[in-house]
Amino acid sequence: MKPVLLLIPGMLNDASVWDDVLPCLPGGWTVRIANVQTQESIAEMAHDAWRLLQDIPLNAPVMVAGFSLGGYVAIEMLAQQPRPLSAAALMSTSALPESEESRAVREKTMLAMQANFPKVVEGIVKFGTHEAGEAVQERLRQMLLSVGCETALRQTRAIMGRADHREALSRLSLPVALLCGEHDRVTPPQLTQQLAQCIPHAQTCIIPQSGHMLPVQQAPAVAKVLASLLH
Repeated sequence: MKPVLLLIPGMLNDASVWDDVLPCLPGGWTVRIANVQTQESIAEMAHDAWRLLQDIPLNAPVMVAGFSLGGYVAIEMLAQQPRPLSAAALMSTSALPESEESRAVREKTMLAMQANFPKVVEGIVKFGTHEAGEAVQERLRQMLLSVGCETALRQTRAIMGRADHREALSRLSLPVALLCGEHDRVTPPQLTQQLAQCIPHAQTCIIPQSGHMLPVQQAPAVAKVLASLLH
């Protein structure tokens, strides 16, 4: 039976964030990509992501892979599984709930988005990539601008309201990979190490020569880890 891979994009990402990963995946896989642009909460995003798997037989191997905001969604899915999952990958994300400090930062960011969204996008592109060329930066810039300010605000509020699922993560037994760019300044490697403490059996992969945008900056490495989970 063909393995099924559900990919979940990050904040201000559309499906194209996975464009470089897809050609590197094993040829026999079925790939579906969740949309996380319209919902008001992480729980709603997870609910809609599950709907993409409704037609998949329960005995089929299914892996969920979430990037950044998509990692929060994947964690929500892992905490409450209406159907069996065979493996999971959490990329450039964290298991920690929102802190008062991070909430204050997000509130300021939302005000800045409303005042000058293109300027905020420029900052996100620069901060989220590590030594990326102008072509990569421009690709990301156009994606973020296309997704737009209203979606960014909605996703930020959803992130602020995310649940704490660390206890549920500690009970997982399925194969899990934790990925983070070596130079990630958005969700630094120490957050991945903290996530690994919640899931002691997880495979931790700190990917060199990458900032936050792992699927774009190090697509072959991402695909290699995913392939290792379902083989």
